[in-house]
Amino acid sequence: MSAPVERALEGPAPALRALVWGDDGLPPLLALHGWLDNAGSYARLAPLLAARRQVIALELPGHGHSEHLPPGLHYHFVDYVRSVLAAADALGLERFDLLGHSLGAGIAALLAAAAPGRIRKLLLIEGLGPLGDDGTHTLQRFRDGIAAAPNGKGLRVFRDVEQAIAARAIAGGLRAELARPIVERGLAEVADGWCWRSDPRLTRTSPLRIAETQVHALLRGIEAPTALLLAEPATSYLPSAPMMRRADGVADIAVSHLHGGHHLHLEHPQAVAAWALAHLAP
Repeated sequence: MSAPVERALEGPAPALRALVWGDDGLPPLLALHGWLDNAGSYARLAPLLAARRQVIALELPGHGHSEHLPPGLHYHFVDYVRSVLAAADALGLERFDLLGHSLGAGIAALLAAAAPGRIRKLLLIEGLGPLGDDGTHTLQRFRDGIAAAPNGKGLRVFRDVEQAIAARAIAGGLRAELARPIVERGLAEVADGWCWRSDPRLTRTSPLRIAETQVHALLRGIEAPTALLLAEPATSYLPSAPMMRRADGVADIAVSHLHGGHHLHLEHPQAVAAWALAHLAP
């Protein structure tokens, strides 16, 4: 199994990084990871696709080895979409296949709605659009998000990589051996151990979410043939009924289910690779 190639994209601001599997002559598949993950999320899946696609696992702003936003700015879905489009431009991708997991699936769906002519096939794992708002908690979420002071606490320092892997496995419900590629990619060495590279601002409460009706309106703009893969049983924050209502608004979508947890592509890379290649086929 060949090692990925590291690629730095200096065109977008902030500057982004990516891991690339597969030859330059293959059709490109741009892959977007989940919240607080990084390109290591695709370490088990991408090699299984690399004979048929050049897999470019992009690291979103504030994640992995990509730059953080300047002080005073915050992370929003719309800006993530702009960053990914800027990365596609820097990579010279005029028309490409797009894969996303979780947060990355939400961004991928919005990008496909924003620029339908650029997406050939859309593959989504455990996500279809951003987290929505039914109005129940809008006011309290807004107050909490505005009142939240910058996190003045120092970053947690782990004595070694193994301790960080154990912490991530507990927090994310992911087996230690599966969390390893994300954790190893997501750590920075400091004087007395290791700490997370990701921007601490990523964990702040968002003051505003898009209304669910707006999410549905955006998803109706997706024109690319779309495949959605969901965990079974359903992840708690992706309940089946609302996800199916969202899927009903996408003109050309195939919904599949796979027994497992939220990181299906790490738990079952062979099965997810077969699902992906079947839907990527002309």
